[in-house]
Amino acid sequence: MRVLLLAGFGAMTMLVGCATSPYAEVWHKKPRLTGPSGPEPLATAEQSLTRAIHDERTKPLIAMGECLDGLQSASDELKRNPRDATANRDYNFGVSRIFQIIHDTNLDPWTQPPIVPTTNGEFVLTFKPDPRPEWNPALYDFTPADEFDVGGKYVTERITRDGIGAPIVAVEREESKNARGKAAPSRIYRTVSAIAQFQGRRCMLEFYDPLDSETARFYGRTVPLAADFTVPLAVMLQETDPRKHELSRVLNPEKYAHTARIERLQPFSPNKTVVLVIHGLKDSQATWTPMINKLQGDPEIRKHYQFWFYSYPSGYPFPYSAAILREELDEVERQFPHLKPMVVIGHSMGGCISRVLLTDSGNQLWMKIFGRPPQEVQLSPKTRDYFREELFFRHRPEIGRAIFIASPLRGSNMASGWIGRLATLIIREPTLSSQASQEMLRVTNTREEELKPKRRANSVDSLSPKSRFLNALNTIPMTPGVPYHTIIGDRGRGDSPNSSDGVVPYWSSHMDGAKTQDIVPSDHGAAHQNPQAIGHVLRILKKYAN
Repeated sequence: MRVLLLAGFGAMTMLVGCATSPYAEVWHKKPRLTGPSGPEPLATAEQSLTRAIHDERTKPLIAMGECLDGLQSASDELKRNPRDATANRDYNFGVSRIFQIIHDTNLDPWTQPPIVPTTNGEFVLTFKPDPRPEWNPALYDFTPADEFDVGGKYVTERITRDGIGAPIVAVEREESKNARGKAAPSRIYRTVSAIAQFQGRRCMLEFYDPLDSETARFYGRTVPLAADFTVPLAVMLQETDPRKHELSRVLNPEKYAHTARIERLQPFSPNKTVVLVIHGLKDSQATWTPMINKLQGDPEIRKHYQFWFYSYPSGYPFPYSAAILREELDEVERQFPHLKPMVVIGHSMGGCISRVLLTDSGNQLWMKIFGRPPQEVQLSPKTRDYFREELFFRHRPEIGRAIFIASPLRGSNMASGWIGRLATLIIREPTLSSQASQEMLRVTNTREEELKPKRRANSVDSLSPKSRFLNALNTIPMTPGVPYHTIIGDRGRGDSPNSSDGVVPYWSSHMDGAKTQDIVPSDHGAAHQNPQAIGHVLRILKKYAN
């Protein structure tokens, strides 16, 4: 049995790919001013900022005073000439150091504005309050983005925007107990840009969402807002480490049932279209990092779109994962009743889940599987409810467009044969579906060309070209009026329509009714991370932004 299990693990690796390097790596570094010193009074301001860094641990209030002295000088120069690059550099560095001192010394300006002594008199450090509960700064730990270097398998490009302000990583201090009902992550990781403005000896901090604002108001002028879009993604990826449960969610999906959920990556905006991304087999939301990082770097995408993901235990058969997603979408509709039509992007098995969202099943799936109307099939009440949820559904009206990437819409031969049999050995079946399986097999017959599972199908079985559900689904046309696009990998061989991405053949991913079809030189596992594929998604989103 041990040999079989090891072989099964190898089979799963072949089917979905295996990553060895960390998805994200984050290194803390000591920030420093780069480039030549500025003329007076900037040179003196830079010396004050340097002393502040040196004194912050031992004399935090004195360090804050030195920081505010230097920042005020840089701010005055920037007011006189907003195009002064050196003043801009010194100003952004000074604002960042305010947050460094707050973070490193546990100062709390959010509940009681501190009085900060300096040789030139006292400063009061305060902030501009925001009426939105999620923007209460007391809920977060703030770290300047210039204290991080980032890298890793999924973090290969740092996307930033020049301007005025300090890019900040905001991490929620405590996990939220009611996050799930709001499609929010259990702990928020957010990109924030902060500016500081002086009113005499009063320093007012103000927070901006750089995904929502391209500019800021700076002493009565509208100026470009600085931002770092990558570091918060990298910090979230390293600290949450979704990779650690990817294989476990395949092998024992019932244990990780609580991880099936929709989460948004940014504060909700009713004026932006949701892009809902859905990962595939033995994967997690982390797999979308390269695409989301690149897309968020485009100002038109930031203006029109917000990114959410659906993550789920990928050992479940995809029809069951689709049923869970429908329940999640019901809750989203209750929380956000006036959503613009969503764009759904599915990779691999995530594309199969997306396909279900665009379909009206009627009783066709039930009849093709059971051969008789529900009232004529002898099933226990629990099993009947189970199959009703999985086999009876209507298309989701909140979906306005779909993009399928390397999706085995007609199955993959790799899911059949010995790989499928080994998957049956190593994937632990949920209790309810096991009971439903036994009843289903008792009251149905399988045809010669169909898959004959010894028990209820797992995720690998559900992707087989012999899957009864998959074949039945493909006899039902998708809902008219919802446009869709396909992106297909050919491993760079240029041999379509006889191509394959190594797992899914062209004939399985191709759809005659697609608005566009793009072939990219990619294998299966990284098709949605391929630069050309990301470029195609970017063009689709921009073309249909309005």
